[in-house]
Amino acid sequence: MVIKMLLQNIYYCSPRLYTSPPRQQFIRNFSLWSMKKESDLESALSRNRRWIVNNQIKFIILRYPGQVVPVKFLQKKFKTLDLQGKALNWLKKYPCCFEVYLEDDKYYCRLTKRMMFLVEEEEAIKDMQEPVFVERLAKLLMMSLNHRLNVVKLNEIKRNFGFPDDYLIRIVPKYSDLFRVVNYSGRRSSMEIELVSWKPDLAVTKIEASAQKEGSQPCFSCSLPSTWVKSWERFHKFNAAPYISPYLDPRGLAEGSEELEKRNVGLLHEFLSLTLWKKASILKLGHFRREFGLPEKLNALLLKHPGIFYVSNKYQIYTVLLREGYNGSELIDKDPLVVVKEKFGELMQEGLHEYNRRHHLVNLEKKKKDMVLARLDKSKDRSSEIPDNDDQADKLGGLFDPEERKRFYKILFDDTAP
Repeated sequence: MVIKMLLQNIYYCSPRLYTSPPRQQFIRNFSLWSMKKESDLESALSRNRRWIVNNQIKFIILRYPGQVVPVKFLQKKFKTLDLQGKALNWLKKYPCCFEVYLEDDKYYCRLTKRMMFLVEEEEAIKDMQEPVFVERLAKLLMMSLNHRLNVVKLNEIKRNFGFPDDYLIRIVPKYSDLFRVVNYSGRRSSMEIELVSWKPDLAVTKIEASAQKEGSQPCFSCSLPSTWVKSWERFHKFNAAPYISPYLDPRGLAEGSEELEKRNVGLLHEFLSLTLWKKASILKLGHFRREFGLPEKLNALLLKHPGIFYVSNKYQIYTVLLREGYNGSELIDKDPLVVVKEKFGELMQEGLHEYNRRHHLVNLEKKKKDMVLARLDKSKDRSSEIPDNDDQADKLGGLFDPEERKRFYKILFDDTAP
């Protein structure tokens, strides 16, 4: 009783340490990541997952000498791709993309001819899209506080924006009026790309460009069911405040203010709008927190605006999608690179369908054989249960015995019998 009273006194006299019971605190922290799942957007993520894995396998093959990779080498890479099981089984699921063959008791893999055609088409589009890549890179630098971004961090998300692997060599030196590579600390990991000149015509967000076309004030759009009444109310209240462009310097905005939150949401919206798939890993996005002046609890900000962003934990990877970028599970505005990448996805599905059909036929044939064998076994069991006529006659005896039958008829028809 005394211990109980002491604990109660500690609890009520120390509100800073014990604002809520541990269980309630745990539930609140856990629910921070909770968001009602939407099947369409989850489907878009699962479709992209297979594509992402196979795209990485494609890059591994293209970089390997002779563009032919031992399957054992790919098996080692499976850990970095977050895949389990055998690489050989995975590759055989996509026969239209990957050609697997046996040589000297070792399996090798290369891209099929159809895949190589898509690789060439993708490279041609990248050459054509170079001015677009330049604009995207410039916009990212213009949104950063010091107008420069770390090269190592950029490399982690370069494919989100469609940047070629050699963008640092192919694009940056070619546009010296816009970019330059700097290293103020001297460490290799501190290499950065810096904006050389500001381009006012690029400092226009997607929201502002849409508002200019419609002749209205820039504001966010909400993609939520009408039944989400409270979420709609919060969205309308947030949207009523003036829009703040992420290209403006935010350092004059007060910490925790509505204006700063508006700017941060606008920056995340613009960042996702520049990506090919209108989505990004929250972990990788958080790597740019200091450069973009984003809050430490980025997840809390995203979940606070469910009408604008959709947060998913598909495959245990936290991802944020821009809701307005999707109609159901389909991307609305498709970049030319997305179109060619979707052809890759179609090729994957074609091979997967062929693989599943072939396995279905094999399993069907196996079931038929099992059924035939089962019937034969049953018929054998039945025949062993029914005795032969001779055996049965021996067991019954009497008139069923041939010798006894002869004696019976002799007595019946022979008058001379005693």
